Amino acid sequence: MNMTAIDRIFSIFHEFGHVHYGEEITQMEHIVQAAHLARLDAAPDALIAAALLHDIGQFLDDAGNAAEQRGIDARHEISGAAYLAPHFPPAVTEPVRLHVEAKRYLCSAEPGYRDALSRASELSLRLQGGPHNPQEMRDFLADPAAPDALRLRRYDDQGKRPGWQVPALESYRPLLEGLLLR
Repeated sequence: MNMTAIDRIFSIFHEFGHVHYGEEITQMEHIVQAAHLARLDAAPDALIAAALLHDIGQFLDDAGNAAEQRGIDARHEISGAAYLAPHFPPAVTEPVRLHVEAKRYLCSAEPGYRDALSRASELSLRLQGGPHNPQEMRDFLADPAAPDALRLRRYDDQGKRPGWQVPALESYRPLLEGLLLR
């Protein structure tokens, strides 16, 4: 059988979706919740896809265990965006690439944002460089993908609800197929 890019991505999600990486819910629950939040927000298809795919880098080279087990930042946002880039347009991959910078930005820009982070997000924040300094904030905002990355970050932060039943991974296949680069 010839696997498509989406088949390979879904295979990765099914292989590693049971892990928690320090959160109360599994990674599979997290990604479908983030994508569902994007749907509820009437986000464009590319941003819904980014919400679904934003953590694929966690599953490449055991990056998801890097913070808790090895005390390092494996830069899952960079490896994930690079993995997706041959298959999806920048409207999908750029918010994925920037979702960690969006967290760092929000920690500096919004009072109380950092206090609401999950324990795992707080640990990774420290390893990822902490809150932005003023120059990093300006650089981030200058990126054309920053607004979508900020929206993605909100879905990421809110998509961590134990017991919340949302549509399954497979329900996103048609959306992803419509975004594939030909």
